[in-house]
Amino acid sequence: MKVSREQASRNREKVVETASRLFRAHGVDGVGIGEVMRACDLTHGGFYNQFESKDALAAEACAAALAKSAARWSGIAAEAKDAAAAIADDYLSPRNRDAPQTGCALIALGPDAARKGGDLAGAFRKGFEELAGILEQAGEMDRSAALARMAQMVGALVLARAVGDADLSDEILQAARDAAG
Repeated sequence: MKVSREQASRNREKVVETASRLFRAHGVDGVGIGEVMRACDLTHGGFYNQFESKDALAAEACAAALAKSAARWSGIAAEAKDAAAAIADDYLSPRNRDAPQTGCALIALGPDAARKGGDLAGAFRKGFEELAGILEQAGEMDRSAALARMAQMVGALVLARAVGDADLSDEILQAARDAAG
C-alpha cells in the first residue's frame, strides 16, 4: 500500500526518533533494523524506502539527538543568569545519568562513531562542535576552555553511569557540577 508524502515523512521521523532511543540504549550494533521497524509498527521492507543503510540511519539518529540537546542547551542558556553552570547542572543530573535511551548521545554514540567513522562520525563531530559552541558562548569562555568543560562533563557522566554504586555516582555528579559552577 502506497502512503502519502506526509505519512512517509511522519514515518521517517518516527523511525529516526525510535532508532535514536534504541541506539543510545543498546549501541548501534546492539539493535537491528527489524527491531527498530517493529518498535515503530512498520515493516522491515519499508526501511529501505526511507534509508540507504543502517549506517545512514545511525548518522541521522545521532544528528537528531544532538540537535535536540543543542536546542535544550540553547534554551537553558537563554533563561539562566549563569548559563554555563545551568547547562552543567542540567547535564550532570540523575535524569541524564539514569536514562541512557533519552540521555546524552555523546556518551552513548561516541564509541560507535569512533569505531564506525564515516557519516556517523561526521554527525557526531558536528553535534559535538555545536554543543561546545553553545557552552563557549554561554560561559563566555574561549574554545579551549569550552572543550575542556565538555570533556569534563561527558567524562563525569560516563563514570557516574559506570561505577555501579549510587552514592559514588551521585558524588561524581556533584563534584563535576561544583567544578563547573
